[in-house]
Amino acid sequence: MAEETKDNQQNESQTEQSIPNVVKIEDIGPCKKKVTVEVPEEKIKALLDEKYKELRQDVIIPGFRRGRAPIRLLEKRFGTDVRNQVKLQLLAESAESALKDNKVDYLGDPDIKHEEITLPDSGPLMYTFEVEVRPEFELPNLEGIEIRKPKVEVTEERVQEEIESMRKRSGMWVPKEEAVEAGDQVIADVIVHVEGEEGQDKQDSIEVFVRDPGFVAGVPVEGLAELLRGAKHGDERTVTVEVPSTYFNERFRGKKVDIKIAVKEVKMLKPAELNEEFFSRFGVSTLEELKGRVRDYLETASERQARAAMVDQVYAYLQKNIDFDLPADMAADQSLAILQRRYVNLLMQGVSKEEIEQQMDQLRASSDQQAKEQLKLFFIMSKIADQFGIEVTEEEINGHIAAVAAQRGRRPEKMREELARDGSLAQFALQVREQKCIEKILEKAKIVESEEIPAPAAEEVHKPRKRAAKKTEEKHEAAAEKEEKETAEKPKSREETQAKRKPKAAKKDQKEEK
Repeated sequence: MAEETKDNQQNESQTEQSIPNVVKIEDIGPCKKKVTVEVPEEKIKALLDEKYKELRQDVIIPGFRRGRAPIRLLEKRFGTDVRNQVKLQLLAESAESALKDNKVDYLGDPDIKHEEITLPDSGPLMYTFEVEVRPEFELPNLEGIEIRKPKVEVTEERVQEEIESMRKRSGMWVPKEEAVEAGDQVIADVIVHVEGEEGQDKQDSIEVFVRDPGFVAGVPVEGLAELLRGAKHGDERTVTVEVPSTYFNERFRGKKVDIKIAVKEVKMLKPAELNEEFFSRFGVSTLEELKGRVRDYLETASERQARAAMVDQVYAYLQKNIDFDLPADMAADQSLAILQRRYVNLLMQGVSKEEIEQQMDQLRASSDQQAKEQLKLFFIMSKIADQFGIEVTEEEINGHIAAVAAQRGRRPEKMREELARDGSLAQFALQVREQKCIEKILEKAKIVESEEIPAPAAEEVHKPRKRAAKKTEEKHEAAAEKEEKETAEKPKSREETQAKRKPKAAKKDQKEEK
């Protein structure tokens, strides 16, 4: 008898699965589809019957032996819960089947409003949902691209500029009587009112760096330097900011924010003196010895810059020759992932924390178009990886983490834990894959020696990074983590540089990024 019951259930399940759903898929915008699903009445009835038979075997109803309670009684007592379970199961299974059977390359979960859908008493279950899909586009020819390798000369002027930057990084913020100028620091009481929120957020005696673009209490403020220019102790400045819809912080994203800044103190950066204490920080005794170490450091950095210029040209070629649309809300949804990817990218380049924060600020304040460009590159790299059959192994990820950890004097396992904890580990893997894609393109490229980067490439490379590069002087004015910066960027001796350059050469290309 038990065998017969089991066979009947299997036959009913097979009958239920054999009943096809009716599916209609429509394009409703760039990278967005509307899916209409009709689940036949027979399928609903079969699943309801199956659920009630399972329930009858499990529940105990007073006056009836287990498995003998009338279905109508079960419907009366448990009908709402059973029908809700059936509805959710049918929605999940039919939506997954609709996308899979029609080979829809969707992103994220389908937007199904379960609470608005009711299981009908008779007739089919009909519902619609929208889903974002991977953009469709063709890759250009990736073989034989002409790439110019610039020659970067380390001049005495560059050495002096780097030493001045080192002095600023080791400097101190000191009070000044004069009015605020660009590059200063302001200690201020700040009141923030966010559109749609009740009340105000007041923060006392916070540090505000006078830069463009700048940040006040976590809010990006274009023209901050001009807003605060000329202010003194006791002065107030107010501004209303329209935060970009791609901003990483959801609290401010796409909203108007009113900000009042009450200046309490103005400070200026006083660079460190070139004295014995300064020299000892870098393990040298004289200015000439420091210049020698800085020159070695810049020569290594120049090699990275040349490589980065070549990588930029690859990105410029891809941007110029590939175009496709994205839905308006996708860039905002992906803004956090973009930030994580950029953070990992800078980590892998060995960039200091101070410089990372400066460049991340630039990206956080980037426009909608710039965020979309970053997202487009993600899809482009995904397709290139598919074309070249590029995959990333755990060993490769661990190897790159170990390299980054070594640059920072950290333990690899600790760094991996941190990346996993803040959600950056997956982005780290994507970044490694992207590097392998770029390396494959450069292997097939036509490399030409050049005195400078060709103008078109220089104009078309990533705007957030390009703007950040122009702010090199400003980034050194941040006071935080000075000692870590000094240690991380401490120039190696000429002997150390020459001894390590050859064994690192094979690994260096893997560490380079756009």
